[in-house]
Amino acid sequence: MSSQQIPEENLPVEQGTAHGAVEGAGDPFADPGLPAHKPRIQDIDERAANRSERAVAFMFTLSMLATVGFIASYVIFPVDQIVYIWPFGHVSALNFSLGLTLGLALFLIGAGAVHWARTLMSDVEVADDRHAIEATPEVKAKVLADFADGARESALGRRKLIRNTMFGALALVPLSGVVLLRDLGPLPEKKLRKTLWAKGKQLVNMNTMEPLRPEDVVVGSLTFAMPEGLEEDAHDFQSQIAKAALMIIRIEPDNIKDKREREWAHEGIVAFSKICTHVGCPISLYEQQTHHVLCPCHQSTFDLSDGARVIFGPAGHALPQLRIGVNSEGNLEALGDFEEPVGPAFWERG
Repeated sequence: MSSQQIPEENLPVEQGTAHGAVEGAGDPFADPGLPAHKPRIQDIDERAANRSERAVAFMFTLSMLATVGFIASYVIFPVDQIVYIWPFGHVSALNFSLGLTLGLALFLIGAGAVHWARTLMSDVEVADDRHAIEATPEVKAKVLADFADGARESALGRRKLIRNTMFGALALVPLSGVVLLRDLGPLPEKKLRKTLWAKGKQLVNMNTMEPLRPEDVVVGSLTFAMPEGLEEDAHDFQSQIAKAALMIIRIEPDNIKDKREREWAHEGIVAFSKICTHVGCPISLYEQQTHHVLCPCHQSTFDLSDGARVIFGPAGHALPQLRIGVNSEGNLEALGDFEEPVGPAFWERG
């Protein structure tokens, strides 16, 4: 239907006609301007301003205390301590305290800055024209003047309590990062040089969780073992099994080439660390005919009939061997700990 066919009363009314808007209404897109500024209570009452100042300073002070708590938590709580905290359940005491204190320190700095800006800094809205990307000397001068006005209106020089506590909070927070540098490496202790193996510790089959007997290990088989007393639900199970996991293989004594390996075995049953000496991957691939074991990560290959020496791949040295025997109950037992630390070339560095 064309406009000529539309009834006159249904056509849009043009502005300025007798049927339209009032004449002289003006530009509908004109800038209405900024609303009148309403002062805050802090602008007219110095006591209210002082209360806001104290509130901001209080938050900055709490931030400093939280940072001190972060550092103290790092020293107080052992890395393996587990606590129950409702509603989170069982969590690491160290991780929970570090996250809580550092989160509070950062939150309180932000909350203090926001409260400062909303209650004490100038809230007068300023409209400015858009300008070219390249600043003119006049614009540069205006920016510097605006910066000076902002610094003056922030009352940073006059509100010394806020200034000093803010500087204190900002100075202490970076110490959290300095303390975290401790995690770049372990403290100089001997915990990586020792495992749970000791004289008299029975070898427990990791599949059946029963003590291993010599007749359980047949020639050509591969069995994985761990020390008795180590429970899978223990909080330090992963860190302990990463050092103590064993491969148990039975080889005909005449086929063992290395003299020490033969002496540390029991009737051809040898026990070697399961942890690869390259980057610590668990070894699990065994070639029955050659007595070679292969690490699945980077293909380091060890000859278990010749002291577990490296015959291929990037591993730096042989797998540590555990000296074993049989106790009065007929079960396989350790006759001591490994003579060198297990894992990726640790003994070469330490």
